[in-house]
Amino acid sequence: MSEALHRHTIVKPSKAGWTAILAQRPELAEQPIIESWARAGNPLVVRRRSCGDLAGMIPLGLSLPPVYGKQRIAVALASSEIIERAPPPLLADAAATAPSAWHGTIDRLLRLLPQTRTFGSLAWQHLTGLPYLSDGSDLDLLWPLSSARETNALLSAIAEIARHAPMRLDGEIVGAAGGVQWRELIAADANDVLVKGPVAVQTISRTAFLSGAVP
Repeated sequence: MSEALHRHTIVKPSKAGWTAILAQRPELAEQPIIESWARAGNPLVVRRRSCGDLAGMIPLGLSLPPVYGKQRIAVALASSEIIERAPPPLLADAAATAPSAWHGTIDRLLRLLPQTRTFGSLAWQHLTGLPYLSDGSDLDLLWPLSSARETNALLSAIAEIARHAPMRLDGEIVGAAGGVQWRELIAADANDVLVKGPVAVQTISRTAFLSGAVP
């Protein structure tokens, strides 16, 4: 399996992978939620590489539900210890998990772009069945970059939906260089934007990002 996995990719470790994780982080074995997580086959997510990660390892993480302190746990595995990988869930697939007050906004987002994907609290609750969502949760979304003209139209439509949404719409437009927060792209003074790639956060021009350039 290639190690070039994008941020937000959903992965499942093998049994040997979980053994390796607990060997890396023995304190995790003391948390019953981690044992339950592994036993249930719940996934991990690819995160951005940090300076402490070993070369050749895939940086991964999981976020625990708020009832467990909303911990964010960082681990890393060799590619041989990952048995499944998948893109973040489609918003359409996760929609039934969302609070009923969100459904109208989600319907509008799906009519705008059916390929919209989700991460964060909605994705974790959809994937695990554990309670992540609260009245104050954001809706975290990923939209694919297309042409600059189509993306500018998409951004305007997202902003209009966000103005009437009962929750905060957060998320990124994702291109070859990585992801950029949609609100940053739509800002009037956005000449340069921060691109979150698999290894680092880099600044490139808005025009270059929308053209599909890689820093």
